[in-house]
Amino acid sequence: MITCVVEYTINPDRIEAFERFAERWMALVDTHGGEHHGYFLPSEGASDKALALFSFPSLAAYEEYRTLFGRHPDFVAADRIRDDSGCVLRYERTFMRPLLPRRR
Repeated sequence: MITCVVEYTINPDRIEAFERFAERWMALVDTHGGEHHGYFLPSEGASDKALALFSFPSLAAYEEYRTLFGRHPDFVAADRIRDDSGCVLRYERTFMRPLLPRRR
């Protein structure tokens, strides 16, 4: 399993647009072979940071999902929310390997 951690710098004045953007991407990840663990948004005080975490069974599965970017109409529509609203100022993607609690 591989987990993608996306760190966003967002426009705090456009948080509602960011939430719409996030909801679309959660559905897309889940529909196309991944498992979305959610977006984590500012809660207290002024902040322009947000996180997203989602996993795919392998890097190859993630790369297959990435082939849909900019081509599949649902992916284009999700990106349009971001682009038209200006809710995301920048983002950085990191891949991590989860170490999960052992099941007893």
